[in-house]
Formats: sequence, structure tokens, C-alpha cells
Amino acid sequence: MDGLAEPLPAPTRALLRRAVHEHAASERRRRRYPAVLHVGVPGGPVASLDLSEAEPTDPGLRTDVVAALRVRAGVSPSHLVWLTRPGGLELQDVDAQWLAGARAAYDEAQASLTFVVVNRRGWRDPRSGLGRSWARMRPRRDP
Repeated sequence: MDGLAEPLPAPTRALLRRAVHEHAASERRRRRYPAVLHVGVPGGPVASLDLSEAEPTDPGLRTDVVAALRVRAGVSPSHLVWLTRPGGLELQDVDAQWLAGARAAYDEAQASLTFVVVNRRGWRDPRSGLGRSWARMRPRRDP
């Protein structure tokens, strides 16, 4: 099966929750927010692209963008690709377009891909349908 499946390893579950926390915190500071593609480790090295500024329409360019973001973020076994955007977690065109680019980039790099869509309430893997949402994300308490 393609995508995430239960039971999720605890480190992956924690990273996905952190991605939601970070997105929810950044969204609280703005009324409107664009879709943003992130590659890296939530809370660690991340390379991002604001899609309101430049969203390539060519599938090959999307692949190149994901590959470049992957290199910029550094290679890590816990790498994620996540798309933060407004709206619900149901599949949207932008999700499918960037998933295709991420698949191609990670296939070329011979690396495993974890791709999720994140909104302010949760995350969802568009390939497997696995996801998690919360009624309200509480602010993180860092020690």
C-alpha cells in the first residue's frame, strides 16, 4: 500500500502533530494564508515555498522544485513533505499536483516519501486516506 498506514511509529506521529501545531500557530497570526509546500523535519531543518508567489503549472517543474527543496532542507531519514493550506482535508487539485511532483522527485532520489496535507486542525495522507484531526490544537509547551 502506498502512503501511511496504522500503526504509525511514535516519532512519525509526533512529527505530524508538530507540523499541525506549527501551522495552526502561524495561521493565528494572519487572517488569510496561502498554500505552502514544506520539505524537511517539522521543528528542524525545513525548506518551504509559498505557492501564492510562484506555483509552477508544469509537472516537471514541480518535480524540480520538490527536489531542490529536499536538497536545501538536507537529507534526513525522518523527512516529510507537507502541504499547508486553508480548507478541509479532503483531496483538492493542489494536493494531487504536488503529490505527483513529490513522488517523482523522491523516486528519482530513490528515497521513501511521506506526503501529507496539513490544515489548522489536522493532517491527512492523500494516498492512503489516513489522517488525524483535533477539535482544537493547544499551544505547544516547550521545556
